[in-house]
Amino acid sequence: MASPSRRLQTKPVITCFKSVLLIYTFIFWITGVILLAVGIWGKVSLENYFSLLNEKATNVPFVLIGTGTVIILLGTFGCFATCRASAWMLKLYAMFLTLIFLVELVAAIVGFVFRHEIKNSFKNNYEKILKQYNSAGDYRSDAVDKIQNKLHCCGVTDYRDWKDTNYYSEKGFPKSCCKLDNCSPQRDADKVNNEGCFIKVMTIIESEMGVVAGISFGVACFQLIGIFLAYCLSRAITNNQYEIV
Repeated sequence: MASPSRRLQTKPVITCFKSVLLIYTFIFWITGVILLAVGIWGKVSLENYFSLLNEKATNVPFVLIGTGTVIILLGTFGCFATCRASAWMLKLYAMFLTLIFLVELVAAIVGFVFRHEIKNSFKNNYEKILKQYNSAGDYRSDAVDKIQNKLHCCGVTDYRDWKDTNYYSEKGFPKSCCKLDNCSPQRDADKVNNEGCFIKVMTIIESEMGVVAGISFGVACFQLIGIFLAYCLSRAITNNQYEIV
């Protein structure tokens, strides 16, 4: 057992560790709120784009929402463990932080490795949906209309992609290709936007997903600090048999 003088000397050190870890945990909790908000924002603003990739891609915002929720709960647990100065709870907190860090690291690597497949998947699915397009059809046809209206584009690479579709053979260009609101383009190429949607969509996805990736990377690196602090405080409490009276 450590002598009273030794314990008296280590008490300010442990108190300092607790204060720093509490500040860290609060900031960590805030990052969970930010990730949750980013996931909701991604679900709302990028839903049209994700729906044209594949069914798994539509789960990306839910992954961020789930991760943010877990971080909020874990941050709350970490705050409780720090205030109680419980060694085993702090070790558990550090272990959970490590697991989340590894999951985020693997997800980032997988996303980077398969980023080109995402582009190819989007282009192939967009072309496939154009051929199956129905103006009063499913959610993917609606997504095509929303993208073409919002980005003022038409087709995948350009407006001529529509000429190979059944819809064009029957009715011409869809209204979402119009340069002006509420026009009836039919087969008049002068009334539709000439630029394709693929490059515009990829630019937006890379830009907005860059924001998501940057925030996720920052949160992952920030967790290393928490792992270090929780481990050090837990070890100090164990070695010096520190107790709160």
